[in-house]
Amino acid sequence: MSDKHDGEFYQEILDICLTAGRLMIEGGSEMYRVEDTMLRIARNAGAEDPRVFATPTCVFMSLNHGNLSQMKQVRDRNIDLELVDRVNALSRQFAVKQIDLPQLKEKIAKVTDAPFFPMWMQIIGAAVLSATLMVLFMDNYDWVDFPGAAIVGGLGFWAYCEFKKYTKVRFLSELIAAMVMGFLAIGLNWLDSQMIVDNILVGALMTLVPGLALTNALRDLFMGDLLSGIVRMCEAVLSALALGGGVAIVLKFMGV
Repeated sequence: MSDKHDGEFYQEILDICLTAGRLMIEGGSEMYRVEDTMLRIARNAGAEDPRVFATPTCVFMSLNHGNLSQMKQVRDRNIDLELVDRVNALSRQFAVKQIDLPQLKEKIAKVTDAPFFPMWMQIIGAAVLSATLMVLFMDNYDWVDFPGAAIVGGLGFWAYCEFKKYTKVRFLSELIAAMVMGFLAIGLNWLDSQMIVDNILVGALMTLVPGLALTNALRDLFMGDLLSGIVRMCEAVLSALALGGGVAIVLKFMGV
């Protein structure tokens, strides 16, 4: 009877840890942070000899000296630090005994249902970011480019989010969003020749450039997670190529 009870106890811990690890990877967390969070949850729950191995596509965990092992696939990966922070916060609450194991399981199961920033707010954020980064990266610009970069960046980000809902082909949404930005920038230039296409595109594309993914890839490499670092580095490079390729296709097609 005690073996059955122990098996159910360890299975519950496995479910909680694997779900937490999957959510953190989906949010773009570094692998060492994922493994550390899972180990802390397991140890604070009283599990014996927890072992974890996390990759960008799958997370493995074993408990009770390897007698119980399980894995969980990760099919969707984004940059969502809000999700990572929520899982980390729950882990810290469990560590200081503010919540118990059943409460932790319930809260982690509901963490993705909590309201995130609405789309209109994300579009406004992308627009502001595009305009300000254009000022940061371009020395020679006119203030008329400022609203142009905001419009193209906001609409391009919206196009990226919308196309991502309807395709499972990785990097296709980045390619299409970059093409949309290219057409919009050229259209604004036709409406007002004072708007410079290059300035607008440099600011607008910054909202989709995988800077954080590249930083996490380097951090994984420095921490010794070679597999994760190489995979994420390849993803970041391919995302950048998709953005550059989308703009290049439009500029070549439009003869700019």
